[in-house]
Amino acid sequence: MPPPDAAPAVEFGLPDTAIAVAARRLTWDVSPEFVYNHAVRSYLFARELAAHLAPADDAPDDELLFLTCVLHDLGATDHANTDQRFEVDGADAAARFLDEWGVEAGLVQTVWTAIALHTSVGLAHRFGPLAAVAQAGIGTDIAGTQRRLLSPHFSDRVHAAWPRHDLGFAFAGMLAEQVQRNPAKAPPLTFPAHVHQLLHPSPAAPTWFDVVDGAGWGDRPVAFAKEPS
Repeated sequence: MPPPDAAPAVEFGLPDTAIAVAARRLTWDVSPEFVYNHAVRSYLFARELAAHLAPADDAPDDELLFLTCVLHDLGATDHANTDQRFEVDGADAAARFLDEWGVEAGLVQTVWTAIALHTSVGLAHRFGPLAAVAQAGIGTDIAGTQRRLLSPHFSDRVHAAWPRHDLGFAFAGMLAEQVQRNPAKAPPLTFPAHVHQLLHPSPAAPTWFDVVDGAGWGDRPVAFAKEPS
């Protein structure tokens, strides 16, 4: 069954090539609606932000940007849930999809990198325009990182077509449940571990100093001089 957003997809000019339609259908089929809507909004926001973040002669290919954004959270679903961080699971699932469609290997790797780094603020923008723009769109939809660059009229229209359904909290719950079932998905100090700790607080959650203590090198606490007031 195709996603029920055919009319807004045309209105907003979502890519309609065979691979783009198949990617939308896959994400719709395996995701809760709040994840699907987030994926589409992330593309629309990324597309708007591209003009601000990438020179015209270095802008990411629009279809690749769409595929990256619409497939980026497959790792949060049961479709692609293994022992890895959800970002890597999603990147692997997207790469398999693109391989099946005969996408050139170099482009598959570019999409993989963009998805694997999509929660990596301060890193993604150094891995090319696709990773930079995709991360900006995704981050804007989650945390409003580049919201000031979007016109209110545009973002209101996007939200009317693809409602949020309390995305920030709903998605946190989805990730925390993955980690609750499989702690291997949340290495210490990662974003998944942080979300899990918020919803399943534990005094035993490891800190940076716990990691250092466990290294076995015998590092001891040192005193730090305070800056003069």
